[in-house]
Amino acid sequence: NYNVRYFLEQCVLSVQKALTNLDAEIIVVDNNSSDDSCEMMKQLFPHIKLIENPVNVGFPKGNNIAVAEAKGEYICILNPDTVVAEDTFEKILNYVTLSGVEVSNTGIIGCKLIDGTGNFLPESKRGVPTPWVAFTKIFGLYKFSNYFGKYYAQHLTENQSGKVDVLVGAFMVMKRDLYLQVGGFDENCFMYSDDIDLSYMIQKLGKENFYFHETSVIHYKGESTVRDEKYLERFRDAMQFFYKKHFRVSVLFDFFMNIGVFFFALFKKSQAVRTKRKIVDYFLFSADENLKNKVENLLGNKVNTMNSKA
Repeated sequence: NYNVRYFLEQCVLSVQKALTNLDAEIIVVDNNSSDDSCEMMKQLFPHIKLIENPVNVGFPKGNNIAVAEAKGEYICILNPDTVVAEDTFEKILNYVTLSGVEVSNTGIIGCKLIDGTGNFLPESKRGVPTPWVAFTKIFGLYKFSNYFGKYYAQHLTENQSGKVDVLVGAFMVMKRDLYLQVGGFDENCFMYSDDIDLSYMIQKLGKENFYFHETSVIHYKGESTVRDEKYLERFRDAMQFFYKKHFRVSVLFDFFMNIGVFFFALFKKSQAVRTKRKIVDYFLFSADENLKNKVENLLGNKVNTMNSKA
């Protein structure tokens, strides 16, 4: 978690419900948030293990710290800006243990991610972004033909389960021993290519990663990320990290990759700007007029009230 207190609360509540019938634990790692995330956790979820890092150590190290404390046979890496379905964990564990999936050969299991408006997030399933695959993504060739569709693993539709190369770090289920076997997330990468690297490292062990479409997780994509020049720099550095670690061939190759990564990072930033949505109406599910006034003062907008017993 990093400065997304309200998303974190919603996430933990959803995970608690999804774990009702399972022997499991929740571990929350906070990367030195300046909001009241930690105070909220202590007040509302005093029984949940909270690790408070004194500095923002990044996504990879934060998760490695948590996995070192975990006791379960399986782990789930989960972003705080997510909401899991009540059947998510049970369905995935049943898929691994009861279906035709060869357990000894299973790598990471991912599922269908949707954004806050219900749209499918294509990064739920991806291919390894080799230079050619990254090129087809940057120039949008994947939109014209599945021949260029490796970046978003278009050999599967969003409603088909099957083998894929890369799964998104917002939601990853795997055996804890497997995570530790590859050393977890590479802490040399602060964020953004860590999930690609972990997926690829697990594949190199001969394991197979799977996309499972029969349960969905809401991902309010990028809520803890400020998409400014620092974002651009970190994304570029992350892609360079991955290519240099796995695909370094020559000085000429590096030169072209640096150019490609720069334009890919620019594309990602412009894409984030284009997908911003304007909030038209606010709704408060409460009959408390004092609360309504407080919320309106906070937002600087009119709020519609709706009674609810939820």
